[in-house]
Amino acid sequence: MSLNLDPEQLDRYSRHIIMDGVGPEGQAELLDTRVLCLGAGGLGAPVVQYLAAAGIGTLGIADDDAVERSNLQRQVIHADADVGVPVTAENVESLVADYDIVVDCSDNFETRYLVNDACTLAGVPFAHGAILRFEGQVTTFEAKEGGPCYRCLFPEAPEPGTVPGCAEAGVLGVLPGVVGTIQATEAVKLALDYGESLDGRFVFYDAGDMTFEEVPVEPRPDCPVCGDGDTIDSVDDVEYASTCAI
Repeated sequence: MSLNLDPEQLDRYSRHIIMDGVGPEGQAELLDTRVLCLGAGGLGAPVVQYLAAAGIGTLGIADDDAVERSNLQRQVIHADADVGVPVTAENVESLVADYDIVVDCSDNFETRYLVNDACTLAGVPFAHGAILRFEGQVTTFEAKEGGPCYRCLFPEAPEPGTVPGCAEAGVLGVLPGVVGTIQATEAVKLALDYGESLDGRFVFYDAGDMTFEEVPVEPRPDCPVCGDGDTIDSVDDVEYASTCAI
């Protein structure tokens, strides 16, 4: 890590540099950090904007979906000119291996479990977020020994078709701005090794009532990824097309 910030960086990041919790060392750490954002939609939009502005040195973006006009009321980094343009994704294990932190902004269970399993097995921390209608949820899994993972909370995905997506149920346009910003905050804190992350805590946000509810998440001893069983040794052990079961 180099502390040789040039005059432009000193000016651009001056409000970080004067903070006791960041300083020039912390800003240099941010500039050396590699963050992968999986999903460039409603959640990914505020995540990539704020992480780029914060000075994250390498910001990877992967998405296998296409931009649609009905997405534009919340996907604020896209415009009409982007409609129909696909964003491709690479193999999850090779992607995760190249980054220090992952931010999961995906919109389907298959990808969420895939991200969890790949990050947990690789020991890469990740911030998770999800949204629907007026509600959002956010947490962080630091992928450290003795800590929980996404499967500790949700052992298997619901049966296909039992949980509606944003296309069927809708989503408040500003909702991903709140959840995505929390995810970006978690990523910055992890890069700085500052404060307490949401590891072990699951936060539910209700925009209708403007309330936040926190639920503790305990590691599950029989979890196939992070528990004693260690049934899942690779993402190849899981069929992600259905209930993400072993």
